[in-house]
Amino acid sequence: MSEKKSGADAPAKHSPIDSATLSRRNFLQMVGVTGAATGLGLPKAGHAATPLGAAAQNANDADPGKLSLKLKVNGSNQTLRVDPRTTLLDALRDHLQLTGSKKGCDHGQCGACTVHVNDRRVNACLSLAAMHEGDEITTIEGLGKPGSLHPMQQAFLEHDGYQCGYCTSGQIMSATALLKEPCGSANADVKEAMSGNICRCGAYSNIVAAIQQVRKA
Repeated sequence: MSEKKSGADAPAKHSPIDSATLSRRNFLQMVGVTGAATGLGLPKAGHAATPLGAAAQNANDADPGKLSLKLKVNGSNQTLRVDPRTTLLDALRDHLQLTGSKKGCDHGQCGACTVHVNDRRVNACLSLAAMHEGDEITTIEGLGKPGSLHPMQQAFLEHDGYQCGYCTSGQIMSATALLKEPCGSANADVKEAMSGNICRCGAYSNIVAAIQQVRKA
């Protein structure tokens, strides 16, 4: 004859969830609030919020994966902390806010990003910023100012050497560098020397006229 099990030996019983305590609507509301908090990055219960602002910026600046870089841009010394893979174009645009140099193809095919490095024209999208420590870099912002334009900038205005304007800074920087390069006197020679700069609007005849005006002057 089996003995009756004591209360300690009896399997634990779980009381059913009271529908009045946790209804289907309450359950969905609870899940929805939890999901929203997770999606918004809100701290979970019992966890302190991650500090943001200056502390996070300092941590980012101290990232051991970044390198400290000194550049001389438009006559001013600049110190940056950048990823070693940062291109010269991205360093100029994203870190120094010199957005006159445009990102067109990002493959060195259109010339919209042309800048001067030690007085020579360079496609900034193809060159790593880390390669130019101590170099003299000039962007369109350093070529001339309103009221004191470079002769090439003035010639582009006089000859309407632009339409949408997206390629114009690269065209002007390339054309200015051309003044110090060996180039024949004919229009065809100028077109060949400027073949690395694409104008999708097709203002080539006006661009050549502007360049020739400055060369003859």
